[in-house]
Amino acid sequence: MVKTKTNNRIFLSSPHMSGEEIKYVNEAFESNWIAPLGPNVDAFERELASYVGVNEAVALSSGTAAIHLALILLGVEKGDTVFCSTLTFVASANPIRYQGAEPVFIDSEPDTWNMSPEALEKAFREANLNNTLPKAVIIVNLYGQSAKMDELVPICRKYNVPIIEDAAESLGSTYKGKASGSLGDFGVFSFNGNKIITTSGGGMLVSNHASQLQTARYLATQARDPAPHYQHSQTGYNYRLSNVLAGIGRGQLEVLDSRILARRRIFRTYEENLSDLPGVQFMPELENTFSNRWLSALTINELESGVSIKELLFALEEENIEARPVWKPLHLQPLFQNNKYYSHYDVESISNKLFYSGICLPSGSNMTFENQMRVIKCIKNKIINNK
Repeated sequence: MVKTKTNNRIFLSSPHMSGEEIKYVNEAFESNWIAPLGPNVDAFERELASYVGVNEAVALSSGTAAIHLALILLGVEKGDTVFCSTLTFVASANPIRYQGAEPVFIDSEPDTWNMSPEALEKAFREANLNNTLPKAVIIVNLYGQSAKMDELVPICRKYNVPIIEDAAESLGSTYKGKASGSLGDFGVFSFNGNKIITTSGGGMLVSNHASQLQTARYLATQARDPAPHYQHSQTGYNYRLSNVLAGIGRGQLEVLDSRILARRRIFRTYEENLSDLPGVQFMPELENTFSNRWLSALTINELESGVSIKELLFALEEENIEARPVWKPLHLQPLFQNNKYYSHYDVESISNKLFYSGICLPSGSNMTFENQMRVIKCIKNKIINNK
């Protein structure tokens, strides 16, 4: 007999509108700027660039498009390789394949769950010996936590390889006082419906290289040449953001700081209520960094807790609560089964371990305290009753 779910659904990370968005959307309608581009797009780019502390930003249809354009700007083409964090969503690596290049995956390390400097150094040493240095390195800031940039950046600079900082999940986070997304040659943000702020669908490419971002704008608008007729000398893409959606983004950006505080409060409440349970460990926050805590992530040691991730996910779903495993590492995906992978330790893969023991709990900034306590109660009941 199928159990009827009487409780309201608690989502992992649902959109959270402030009410400020409508004034910018209305401006778009009143001025008839409904097509892609327009005043909201221009203003959203300026406002986000200012927030992050970079010279230039280009509003795009997705974070994936932003990664793709960054790879094009860096000259990635067929036969090249790009080093990429393995513990991430597939969108971090798919654009590498768009260019006919191949990703080489780099393991995580325990302190941030992000790219391991040790594994990256191993990959570079081997590539240098074989004369196969990558064209770029994509460093992901997972679930809002910045990677160890003070260790990763010098390795890339030593080999003169540029960095794309995939900050899709980490808008508003900082690393030693610098904004996430501003520490590489290019930074990438996502405004997908589940992100800390959303435009429904959208993204942003940022950089201090203003001339290169002008090229990105050109490529993102079908690479139309400056001519009175439609003329094209390069392959272009339909990657620009709608003026209506950019209006939503402007309203969302105004409340970003409050959304971060809400997510951090949610993380802290989970930590205070669950960290004493056997086998439970929360995602660390590296010293001198500030995470937006986009998702509250933790690991559960099955031997200590008596509960597997699969069992806990089932228990939560039975209570109409959406939770997810930590990202399945890309080197374990069927799509990339033949790609190279460098692990943090010679005998243990950190990203594998995190995948098999990690879970993301509902973290939306609009989640009520009562709903969060429902999640906590469900987890406590499952672990305590299994002991």
